[in-house]
Amino acid sequence: MIGTHRLAQADIHFANLGLLVVDEEQRFGVDVKERLKSLRTSVDVLTMTATPIPRTLHMSMLGIRDISSLVTPPANRLAVETRVSRWDASLIRHAIDRELARGGQVFFVHNRIHDIHTVAHRLSQIVPEATIAIGHGRLSESELEDVMLTFVAGTTDILLATTIIESGLDIPNANTIFIDESDAYGLADLHQLRGRVGRSHHRAYCYMLVDETAHLTSTAARRLRAIQEFSSMGAGFSLAMRDLEIRGAGNLLGTQQSGHIATVGYELYCRLLEQSVRGLKSMPPAEPPQVTIDLPGEAWLPRDFIPDFRTKIDVYRRLSRTMDDAQIDDLAAELLDRFGPLPAESKRLMEFARLRVAAAALGIDSVTREAGMLALRYHDRSAMESLKATGPAAARLLRIVDHRTAYLPVENAVWTDSERLLQAASSQDALAARSCASL
Repeated sequence: MIGTHRLAQADIHFANLGLLVVDEEQRFGVDVKERLKSLRTSVDVLTMTATPIPRTLHMSMLGIRDISSLVTPPANRLAVETRVSRWDASLIRHAIDRELARGGQVFFVHNRIHDIHTVAHRLSQIVPEATIAIGHGRLSESELEDVMLTFVAGTTDILLATTIIESGLDIPNANTIFIDESDAYGLADLHQLRGRVGRSHHRAYCYMLVDETAHLTSTAARRLRAIQEFSSMGAGFSLAMRDLEIRGAGNLLGTQQSGHIATVGYELYCRLLEQSVRGLKSMPPAEPPQVTIDLPGEAWLPRDFIPDFRTKIDVYRRLSRTMDDAQIDDLAAELLDRFGPLPAESKRLMEFARLRVAAAALGIDSVTREAGMLALRYHDRSAMESLKATGPAAARLLRIVDHRTAYLPVENAVWTDSERLLQAASSQDALAARSCASL
């Protein structure tokens, strides 16, 4: 069954619905899609669009939905050259003359019917030799059909229309489009409209016009910069990602298709959401707990060990996400294989990572040095008491001060690797030489 929104109405019933395909998904709201899915609990859903809405894209990035991106253009297809400009009669004249000179046609989009004839008059003054046709949704069926047929036949030079032309049109001879008051459109609309041109082997042009007196909001300016930046073939996915950053991901369990992210940022939002989901499923955390370690000694990756800045940042990131000693050992072995023996500073960095993993296992939030003592801030007193009662000999020196703090004397203490109580020492040299401790 192929149909419009009519298929989602309450009086339509399916005997055995198994697959729902939603084309041009950005034209459907959450209510419609959820209503269609509710018709049968086991229905499979395939949505197709050049610019997925933020909510759908976000769900795919979280793994709730699968995503496949087609980025290979048809043969001989060229990217549409996109420009953003204030209303400029000379620019409009030059662009239209160039298109007409090569035998092409022009789209001009103005999305207000009440003054569309005023825009037609302005265009006729700019290019008096061009023929202009007007198309919009208030025309009768026969009138709109006549307008489109004359334009497809090449009789009309310029089609002045509303966003009624946004999708479904394939007119290879029309390769220049103007979008008036483009700051009022969303990214998906702009990308869809731009897709009306460049559908042959000719270079196509898209002009995003802004009223000469209009003051752009920051969000509108970001949209226009994005549509101009992502003008290559297959840029719809990149545009949708930018739209997700600008508008937010919406509500996974509600009907909002955008919003909520701006206050915390997209990356933090995803991390918080993942933590909540894993907590509800009683799964282990995806990221190691944060532990602050402030001990003497240099712990870093020297420039002469890893010269490339990006590679160095990647190693720091991977080390910060290690969850156990095995992962740290694997990373150290990889660095040895790629860059040679680890310098003292990098070995110390690995040991600090082991200390972080061990501290996290005991519920310790920070390890700092205070006048011959290691100050431990923790959130699990029972773990500290258990360590003091049953841990290695050095652990029995632990002084539990209150429900958040404990101190461990380190001066004159000798710990063996087998005890592995705490990787720390009272001086930089001892820290470099000693490998005690994973708590």
